[in-house]
Amino acid sequence: MQRTMKTATAAAALMVLAAGLAWAAQLLSVQVRAGQLRDKPGFLSKVVGELEYGDRVDLKAEKGDWRQVRSMGDGRSGWMHFSALTEREIILNPTDKDVQAAASSDELALAGKGFNKQVEDRYRKQTRLDYAQVDEMEKIAVPQKYIREFILAGRLGGAQ
Repeated sequence: MQRTMKTATAAAALMVLAAGLAWAAQLLSVQVRAGQLRDKPGFLSKVVGELEYGDRVDLKAEKGDWRQVRSMGDGRSGWMHFSALTEREIILNPTDKDVQAAASSDELALAGKGFNKQVEDRYRKQTRLDYAQVDEMEKIAVPQKYIREFILAGRLGGAQ
């Protein structure tokens, strides 16, 4: 009886160890042109780095739609939204054209909500609004640093 208990305990310990190793070894690929690494899981948290399309990362933890990852290239760590990652290994030698064609994380987020270029074009045709100013505004890039300062100064929450 005692020998059976020891065997069962050893087998359970091996299963837990194997599960832990399988989790620790889960590799993902960045599937967006530029994936932002953040210090905390959230779109308003500080950007601590950026990974490129095809970069491999090791999954460390999950929190909702966010994945804590470590870059296999340079060891940088941070949180990325799951939509920027894929379990597939991306193996290609991208040309500038390939990289330009890759979806951005914003495009993937919009696509996940059913919005894409075709939907936008159809909406533009159905309305009489002039989108020239909207198109100009979309070209404006506000650094994350300023967005974070704005959120903190306005006590809007979400950034800590």
